[in-house]
Order: sequence, then C-alpha cells, then structure tokens
Amino acid sequence: MKILVRNLSRDVTEAELLALFEAHGRVQSCTVVMDQATGGSKGFGFANMPVPHEAKKAMHALNGMSVKGSKMRVKKADPAPKKDETPEEDASAVRSEASAVDAAAQATEEAAARAKLKKDGSALGMKKPRTFRKTTK
Repeated sequence: MKILVRNLSRDVTEAELLALFEAHGRVQSCTVVMDQATGGSKGFGFANMPVPHEAKKAMHALNGMSVKGSKMRVKKADPAPKKDETPEEDASAVRSEASAVDAAAQATEEAAARAKLKKDGSALGMKKPRTFRKTTK
C-alpha cells in the first residue's frame, strides 16, 4: 500500500522516515521528494508497505506525530493517473462508449416492442382508460 506523508520538516531524511515506518511493519521503499533546483526536501514523501493492515496501523500511529518541529500528515496515497494514454486512445474509448449506448438503446426499443405483443405474437389492443368511482358521503 502506498502511503503519502505530507508536512514533513525540510530536515527529515529518507533514513529517518524509513525508521519511523519500520517500527510498524515491513517497508518496501521510502522516499522523500527533493527539489531538483535546490536539492532540498519539498516537505513530503512516500512509503510503500506490502501488508495492508501494517500500513493502516502505521498511518494511524504516525498521523499527527511531531517530527523535528512539524506535525506530519499521513494518509493512503491516491493512485497516479496513467501517463501512457494518448488522445487517440481517449477518442476510441469515447467512440466505443457511444456505440455501447446506441446498442443499449436499440436493445431497449426491441424489448419494448416485444412487451407489446401477446404470447401468440399478435399485437396488444389499446389500453382502456382507468376510471375511478367517486365516493359520496
């Protein structure tokens, strides 16, 4: 499970972050995101924990903990958007979705047409209008 750690002190290193998470279970990887221009921390990082219940335990324990003067915010990381999709793939997905909608509409029309037939295949007659008795008191 990928975990997002926000509001880290700029002084926290990957080794320190790794030590915090290892206290709660196995850790696959741990990274602090660095600014390419300055070489310093951007103040957030990620940890990967393979066992979900250990990851949840770590999130609950570490969320709100103060490390080097900053109160960490820990939560499950949102999945990253796929970068390999191209506009052509998006257009074909829209086209296939539109054809699926057309097929569904045609199936609905066919079902409605079948519903208006008797068991022997002949058409149903017109429905009689409903009348209600007026009650007098």
